[in-house]
Amino acid sequence: QVQLVQSGGGLVQAGGSLRLSCAASGRTFSSYTMGWFRQAPGKEREFVAYISRSGGITHYTDSVKGRFTISRDNAKNTVYLQMNSLKPEDTAVYYCAASTRPGFLTARATYTDWGQGTQVTVSS
Repeated sequence: QVQLVQSGGGLVQAGGSLRLSCAASGRTFSSYTMGWFRQAPGKEREFVAYISRSGGITHYTDSVKGRFTISRDNAKNTVYLQMNSLKPEDTAVYYCAASTRPGFLTARATYTDWGQGTQVTVSS
């Protein structure tokens, strides 16, 4: 089990940028596949991005490709989500998540540990 503490987020105008951080406890951070999800009001929590244990493989949902970048620093036990060219439809609570499973993890059920969530609001 790993504990995840998120920071970042806030209110930004359309076209602006934000960076989310997610710090993990424990010494085995590099053994976790990490993901970011988001949940807009009245909607299901949806996959945004994931990054492999080494950081060499990333994958994004189509709506954020070319605008968002997921990265990780295993020495700092932290995963990041850089969000550029933000749109009002990106408004949601964003969650980081960890999984001990390798591979192509886009399903919510494959992640076992979750951050507390952080609000991102994009005004038009």
